Amino acid sequence: MRIFVSTGEVSGDLQGSILVESLWRLGKSLDMEMEISGLGGQKMVTAGVNLIADTTAIGSVGLLESLPFIIPTWRVQRRAKKYLRENLPDVVVLIDYLGPNLSIGSFLKQNFPDIPIIWYIAPQFWVWTPMEQNVNQLVNVTDRLLAIFPQEARFYQEKGVSSTYVGHPLLEKFDNPLSRDEARNRLGLGSDQRAIALIPASRKQELKYLLPVMLESAQKITQKLDNVKFFLPVSLPKYRTQIESMIHKSGLDITLYEGNSIDLFPALDLAISKSGTVNLELALLKIPQVVIYKVNPFTIWVGRKFLNFSIPYMSMANLILMEDIVPELLQEEATVDNIVSESLDLILNGDRQELTQTNYQRMIDSLNNGNPGISASEKAAQEIINIVQL
Repeated sequence: MRIFVSTGEVSGDLQGSILVESLWRLGKSLDMEMEISGLGGQKMVTAGVNLIADTTAIGSVGLLESLPFIIPTWRVQRRAKKYLRENLPDVVVLIDYLGPNLSIGSFLKQNFPDIPIIWYIAPQFWVWTPMEQNVNQLVNVTDRLLAIFPQEARFYQEKGVSSTYVGHPLLEKFDNPLSRDEARNRLGLGSDQRAIALIPASRKQELKYLLPVMLESAQKITQKLDNVKFFLPVSLPKYRTQIESMIHKSGLDITLYEGNSIDLFPALDLAISKSGTVNLELALLKIPQVVIYKVNPFTIWVGRKFLNFSIPYMSMANLILMEDIVPELLQEEATVDNIVSESLDLILNGDRQELTQTNYQRMIDSLNNGNPGISASEKAAQEIINIVQL
């Protein structure tokens, strides 16, 4: 069975690798030979994918922010389409990565309509008001949609797409994490030290818009709290030099962390984080967090003025239950004073800590696929193989 998996950015690389590992396991149990190729990053390679192009650093949010990636994205799409034409797969799995995957899906439907296309982890059209043409295009290219949220499955089902709720794949990644004491011992943290992570970026633009305000917030937090240790996970090695330069200018003592986030997060007292998949990772480990996001002011102005941009929440931790579980600071609200105020309250306010933990558990309890004993990625892998064997 020849499977092509297309995804992009750091989060897609992670989600794709978890799915591919389940595909290999299921294929082995069925004594089925497989060949898996696609777009993604190093985690996909480690999982056993023949990588056609690395897409982890080709992505952005916004209008002006996307301009530098137009040509690199076009080149990747051209390479992927050439590969697909010369190596026809039995099934194609598209994971998030809206623009490029819509292009690949449309190319396949036009030229090879008999190849089934499965969209796994679809764009969050059920959260924000998208361009109608994008919704229609997704509906037209998708034969089966595998949803990771119940709301997602219902939304696309109503749009006419055959949808199956499989549960969220990150649940299995954080199934058996380190204890707080184990994680802190590995990092050499003293019992009286507070550990705070700054998590600014999986995209280059986020270093520009998010890291400066995070560093300034960290400076103020050190003036309010004693014995604080800061960590900054490096999502992509290519960002390290720029991050080091920005930290050096700030004068802060921050440890850059390039290991597995599963080993860092349990040690934390707080995370000041960008909006993204990492919010759910922190929530699954019940780590208090302040979520922020900023884009170019022109981008947010156009979005609000002409595109009716509006979202109920931006972090997964809040979207799942559509409730205020973690504080969110978007654009003009993402100020140093607001970040510091929320951070100190989450660290020092015992009542708020208790409420956060309770709400996290309610959120976690809601993330299941109705099939005890089978993970989301295993269920998704079964669906993928089944659609080919029909």
